[in-house]
Amino acid sequence: MKKTNPASLAEDLGISESRSMEAVVKAELISAVLREVERAGITHAELAKRSGLGRSTVTGVLSGSLQRVTIDRILRLVAAAGLEAHVKVKRAA
Repeated sequence: MKKTNPASLAEDLGISESRSMEAVVKAELISAVLREVERAGITHAELAKRSGLGRSTVTGVLSGSLQRVTIDRILRLVAAAGLEAHVKVKRAA
């Protein structure tokens, strides 16, 4: 999978770099959840039950709908899938 650079994404979409960085982080977290869901055979209904989110919300998030999806909700899905998220911050190039 190709990594997206937040700066180029911001330019392409005409949004701030911080918003594009948020979109990239959300997409990476959702990708990790999707891989684990597939690997472990977890259904959207089961993930919803584990996370306390509605099944339609889970399905929407996992289908890539990032609008109005908070990092908090995505982190609930990360935990519900049995994963941990870690943040790595480094000096900009």
